[in-house]
Amino acid sequence: MKVLKLLLVLLAVLGAVGFIYMGVYPIGADVPHTKPVYWLLETVRERSIAARIGGIEVPPLDDPQMLLAGGADYNDMCAGCHLKPGKTESDLSIGLYPKPPNLAQPAEDHGDGHAHGDARASAARQFWIIKHGIKASGMPAWGPTHDDARIWAMVAFLQKLPTLTPAQYQILTARGGGMGHDGHGASAGNEHDD
Repeated sequence: MKVLKLLLVLLAVLGAVGFIYMGVYPIGADVPHTKPVYWLLETVRERSIAARIGGIEVPPLDDPQMLLAGGADYNDMCAGCHLKPGKTESDLSIGLYPKPPNLAQPAEDHGDGHAHGDARASAARQFWIIKHGIKASGMPAWGPTHDDARIWAMVAFLQKLPTLTPAQYQILTARGGGMGHDGHGASAGNEHDD
């Protein structure tokens, strides 16, 4: 009996290796995953995120300066994939698989079928995703180049985004005069002698 179990395990492993090395599974972004593979990947992603956000302390997100700083960053770094009010698609959002959620819509309209908990859990989830990214999805990890305060500012903006009109979005995402991409004034090295 032990030999039969070992043989079955060996055949399964060889079958899996053969499946992988023969290139049978279509990996192109223009061919959707099979339902079991999609379910598996979605479940792994959601459970992994849920396991990591428990200890995240969500700061107050209602500071208008956070909203402005986060809005400008969202427009520069996120809107191409996650869209803005009045847009339903972009070249990037059309070509990515899985399709990124339209964050200008309420969470229940994202179509992912996952409940993300209360407002605190949702904010912690957004923070974690922005900071760490999601492998093989097109979502980069912004943590290596952005400090936590800057990421929380983007989360603050995301909390308001679904309620914004296109005109409000335009106002909140414009970078102020003299502001650098880091949200601070121009550095001394950029001053010019006239």
